[in-house]
Amino acid sequence: MDIKKTPRKLNVKEKYRLMTRDLAWEPSYRDEKEIYPYVDYEGIKIHDWSKWEDPFRLTMDAYWKYQAEKERKYYAIIDAHAQNNGHLNVTDARYLTAIKLFLQGISPGEYAAHRGFARVGREFAGVGPQVACQMQSIDEIRHAQTQVHAMSNYNKYYNGFKDFAQQRDRIWYTSVPRSFFDDAMSAGPFEFLIAIGFSFEYVLTNLLFVPFMSGAAYNGDMATCTFGFSAQSDEARHMTLGLECIKFMLEQDPANIPIVQKWIDKWFWRGCRLLTLVAAMMDYMLPKRVMSWREAWNIYGVENGNALFRDLARYGIRQPMHWDDVEKSIDHTSHQIMLGLYQWKFGTAFHSWTPTASDIEWLKEKYPTTFEQYYLPRWEYAIAQKEAGGEYNNFGLPKLCQTCQLPCLFTEPDDPTQLAHRETEFEGEKYHFCSDGCQHVFDQEPEKYVQAWLPMPALMQAPLKGDLAAWMEWVSLEPTAAGDYANSEDKANFEKWRKQVSTD
Repeated sequence: MDIKKTPRKLNVKEKYRLMTRDLAWEPSYRDEKEIYPYVDYEGIKIHDWSKWEDPFRLTMDAYWKYQAEKERKYYAIIDAHAQNNGHLNVTDARYLTAIKLFLQGISPGEYAAHRGFARVGREFAGVGPQVACQMQSIDEIRHAQTQVHAMSNYNKYYNGFKDFAQQRDRIWYTSVPRSFFDDAMSAGPFEFLIAIGFSFEYVLTNLLFVPFMSGAAYNGDMATCTFGFSAQSDEARHMTLGLECIKFMLEQDPANIPIVQKWIDKWFWRGCRLLTLVAAMMDYMLPKRVMSWREAWNIYGVENGNALFRDLARYGIRQPMHWDDVEKSIDHTSHQIMLGLYQWKFGTAFHSWTPTASDIEWLKEKYPTTFEQYYLPRWEYAIAQKEAGGEYNNFGLPKLCQTCQLPCLFTEPDDPTQLAHRETEFEGEKYHFCSDGCQHVFDQEPEKYVQAWLPMPALMQAPLKGDLAAWMEWVSLEPTAAGDYANSEDKANFEKWRKQVSTD
């Protein structure tokens, strides 16, 4: 008699092919170029979409099971954190400054990435990247939601957490991540994948989610630590998607190499400028520190970055332009940006402070060649003013970089005693930059960056017209619309600034 044959079990590769590639179809009554008009928009040539490979070979049924298990563990921890008054277990109130900055700058960026991947998933003609972008889009909105949920408990007890989405669009330092994501979302689909998959995921999230989230745990914030490491497991997959996108384009046609190199140059610099905020968080805003910004860069920037570009060298890709400038700036970046946040603290949604004696000793140890020589005298001046009953504030509006939108407070790569300033004229208007890198990015697409919305010029326009109190109300930094201030010192500072603007 015939023996019943047991159906052969599909291996992972076969299952992945059946559950992704078979979702594609050939259009019958519309031309493919009408359906996917942006595939050729950037000059990238793709000859065979089936060559796109997902090393994880993740299917939707496995994805939902995997993410549901992470959600179950995550919410159990943050619920326990809230029920046990976990907000009282943090090492110092200064730590919450870093959390506020994260919520205002990074969490809205996660949501922007979600929207971007939902868009570019529709714009790709190949089903492989379509599925990958769909999963990453879901990942990104999950990250935004879990981050907001983790920090919502602090909102019950501390100011500076509310209206973070509105603040993201209006405060001067949050315009930096906003401009980064607006730039990426207004790019074509392939450039978007380089911007997020390479710059945001590979360059930025390694330096943020690993050392900073370790710092959250070290400072007693298990809710933030939990969402960080929950997200980082997704980021590993996102980095793989970004690198797969780069290799896919490079292998499809030699004409793609100069285009990809140009994008790597651009987004490496844009990512590093965004990381200046993370540098301040790690060196100054963690009362108990895991590692310095320099140590984190050596691991996740130098070692990982060099390994990546050694791998890409076989395709003809070199290190990004201005790599050496970034390396020279690492020992200066966190000090320069924190001094900026301190002197313009009346326009932030968090508190700033001068470093303590123990902070200064730690910074001397971690930055032996720069901190004591260049930055300690500035902090000592601010400390002396505070001890005398005053406060160091800079009531002048900073000149903002047209590209990265940071104040032009950085120094020349080879001379830390000279402020860097670059200038370009385009269509009769002058534009200012904080570095050679930002000027180079602008010069490649000036029509795009002349449209940048800069907070400082906006402050001088109607309806605010230089009224700082009105601006504070506009960005929701003040609790009421009646002109009440947090304390008399703030009020005196605001009135002094208002008087200076009226006389100028």
